[in-house]
Amino acid sequence: MPNPPTPTLDEQKAALRRRAAETRAAAAAADGGGAAGALAEHLIGAFGGGAPGTVISGYLAIGDELDVAPALEAFLEAGYVAALPVVTGAGRPLEFRRWQPGMDLEPGPLRTRHPPTGAATLTPEILLVPMLAFDAAGYRIGWGGGFYDRTLAKLRAAGGAEAVGVGYAAQRVDKVPRDHHDARLDWIATETAVYRAGQET
Repeated sequence: MPNPPTPTLDEQKAALRRRAAETRAAAAAADGGGAAGALAEHLIGAFGGGAPGTVISGYLAIGDELDVAPALEAFLEAGYVAALPVVTGAGRPLEFRRWQPGMDLEPGPLRTRHPPTGAATLTPEILLVPMLAFDAAGYRIGWGGGFYDRTLAKLRAAGGAEAVGVGYAAQRVDKVPRDHHDARLDWIATETAVYRAGQET
């Protein structure tokens, strides 16, 4: 019998997305409500010593994504400036607008919400990046829009930013299928730890 054809990179990623979505849903369902708080403590411990005015971007959790709102609020209390991403169009890098808890938000594509047009546009120095799955080397997989890959490429070309992938520890896989378009994370943050990509924990 002939061997089945080797799946293409797109097929490998699609299969991983299906498995990873189930894994993340199970991790969220098993969470007793403490993951977001534990994540915030780990993030402040790792990144809370920066200068006042440091810009950190997060996201508003959609579905079973691990919530970073408590972490953003902790960074605001530490004197940081918080931002949320804005999808400005297919194939384009993200824009970031200043965010404060309780502000009115506008609906965006892909179930996102973001600060209104009049909010200040910022350049983040630290990005909290949602993900479906990640590996120890620092590669992640999302829903396939490529927004963060393009955004990180742009920020790094302009001088750099620290990319912190955020997810449940259970979302880690042995290896994320990737090519040269896929941006590597600098850090991984879960409810159990924060560690540099490429350093086992």
